[in-house]
Amino acid sequence: MVAVTFAELRPPRTVIRRSTGNWALQSALDRRGLGPVAGVDEAGRGACAGPLVVAACVLKPGDARRFDELTDSKLLSVEQRERLFALIARRASSWSTIVVAPEEIDAAGVHRVNLEGMRRAVAALAVHPGYVLTDGFRVSGLAAPSVAVPKGDRAAACVAAASVLAKVTRDRIMADLHVCSPQYRFDQHKGYSTPAHTRQLHQHGPTPQHRWCYSNVAEAARRHGMRPPREITGKPGLFDADRDDVGDNEER
Repeated sequence: MVAVTFAELRPPRTVIRRSTGNWALQSALDRRGLGPVAGVDEAGRGACAGPLVVAACVLKPGDARRFDELTDSKLLSVEQRERLFALIARRASSWSTIVVAPEEIDAAGVHRVNLEGMRRAVAALAVHPGYVLTDGFRVSGLAAPSVAVPKGDRAAACVAAASVLAKVTRDRIMADLHVCSPQYRFDQHKGYSTPAHTRQLHQHGPTPQHRWCYSNVAEAARRHGMRPPREITGKPGLFDADRDDVGDNEER
């Protein structure tokens, strides 16, 4: 019998080449035969109005040079995001966006619908991923093995691409909501709790597009003697998960 040591049984280490920047992790997984690699991210978790948008994206392994400016969508200008959105839509192997309405958030809470939105976004990809990278926190129940990447929208190109897809999709929705309710200026603050939005909430009260399970929206409704337009069963407050477990793809 030939003796086999533990070291011989271990698979060879995956080398991450730092020179490839935010493509390093994806490239390492691809080299080990663990691709295609999908990135997942969301936009609008910290907003108190409008939908939550979750996106998933699989980028082609050889496309790094085409995406030199790809990074966290919050660090990009509107023009850069729009340009990258078009490029991602044209060049990605597959991508998807899931829009979660305020009604769903009020019914189940933002953290729960965010996790379910990530599962739905991955499941909606035309290409079944071999591995999924999520931004910041672990997501159970995905259709493939996954790993949480701290600051994933800056560290992993496919997560950054998902960040751009989610952000641009949501911003377009908020611009449409502005047309319906111009007094709230949704096109400017995108539904986040800025000082201007807080003043508008206090002046006019919330709309059905606000998230009535959020404490600041509920307080504004009380000031105006308004009842919720739907049953509220989601956990109240700005977040319904520990701060260490959540991050937000928002623009402050």
